[in-house]
Amino acid sequence: MRLSRYFMPILKENPKEAEIVSHRLMLRTGMIRQQSQGIYSWLPLGKRVLDKVNAIIREEQNRAGAIELSMPTLQSAELWQESGRYEDYGKEMLRIRDRQDRPMLYGPTNEEMITDIFRSSVKSYKSLPLNLYHIQLKFRDEIRPRFGTMRSREFLMKDAYSFDLTQADAIHSYNKMFVAYLRTFDRLGLRAIPMRADTGPIGGNHSHEFIILADTGESEVYCHKSFVDFDIPSADTDFDSVDGLQSVFDKWTSVYAATSEMHDEAAFDAIGENDRLSARGIEVGHIFYFGTKYSEPMGAKVQGPDGKEHLVHMGSYGIGPTRLVPAIIEASHDENGIIWPASVAPFDAVVINMKPGDEGCDTTCDRLYVALQNAGKDVLYDDTDDRAGTKFATADLIGVPVQVIAGPRAVAAGEVELKDRKTGARETLTIEAAINKLTA
Repeated sequence: MRLSRYFMPILKENPKEAEIVSHRLMLRTGMIRQQSQGIYSWLPLGKRVLDKVNAIIREEQNRAGAIELSMPTLQSAELWQESGRYEDYGKEMLRIRDRQDRPMLYGPTNEEMITDIFRSSVKSYKSLPLNLYHIQLKFRDEIRPRFGTMRSREFLMKDAYSFDLTQADAIHSYNKMFVAYLRTFDRLGLRAIPMRADTGPIGGNHSHEFIILADTGESEVYCHKSFVDFDIPSADTDFDSVDGLQSVFDKWTSVYAATSEMHDEAAFDAIGENDRLSARGIEVGHIFYFGTKYSEPMGAKVQGPDGKEHLVHMGSYGIGPTRLVPAIIEASHDENGIIWPASVAPFDAVVINMKPGDEGCDTTCDRLYVALQNAGKDVLYDDTDDRAGTKFATADLIGVPVQVIAGPRAVAAGEVELKDRKTGARETLTIEAAINKLTA
């Protein structure tokens, strides 16, 4: 993508309405634009990052055996009345009526709808276990939306819902998602700590929030420092192994970790002073096992091996991609801008032409641009007439992992300079060596 033809409305000044780093940088880089309170458009640069985040989420959900579907954003109030949550959910739910005066709502979550889909389609235990997920826009009318897409009214969510014959089977499904979440956040460049948590309006009795530590977190969290040394499950994890997944769960829950709602001061004080950690945290995922909370009132049953009908045991598993993007920025930035992990960077490299119109610079940059694209890399080519300082500032601000700098003197010697955005390290290579390194 040539920068001269790209839509990336960068702001020169820090927006006054932005209270935290991620909100400020997302506005400055032209990733998002606010349309109304708590509602944002995702502009091209932000959409590229969001798509990469979603792709990793999908890969790990699929690896764990979940199956993707799509459900509508508008839901019938009848399903929520059937489950008993329609009146309980509160003013965060946007309630509307269609032209036939039927009560509808803009879905804040999908437990009722997925239960309805399940009960109308699955009749036998032989179809279990089953885990269905989707990535969809949701709406919750937050009383105080803030921090950009970190806490917005309209947001994107990955919701997965598991269905099992027994509680033991359901716990295994829970552990699958527990492991999938550890892998997902690690691939996004985050160290997420699973913490015992309150189930809130979702309900149930078994729940973990996945928290990353950040000064701008909305809640206080308490944990043992040893989490930073725990190994992330590998890509070849056997998700059918009950004992294997349980051992991972047991390891990651073997030391103290809890949100403020579930905090046990005495248990925390029992940890050695050097091993205790209390900090602010950002929730990036939440998983629940809630048994028959929804299947019982909505009659979601299957015929068991004994020939009798059994209520299915359910769980739900959420990740907020539009929250993850600012969370990654909060965890990875410096005074010059964003430092994207390579896995979700909007571009793999930015080629900076220091003197557009110079035959050597143009030829070299065109060669680099084509070679990287042919190798399957996402490349931004800064072919603008901006001054050198502006080009460097833009490249640092948007956080592309590698900058390829082509100036007249260097290309005359058959060389370019590579800069690592994260470390600031620079090296001069021949053009051929640079291509080989970047396409390896």
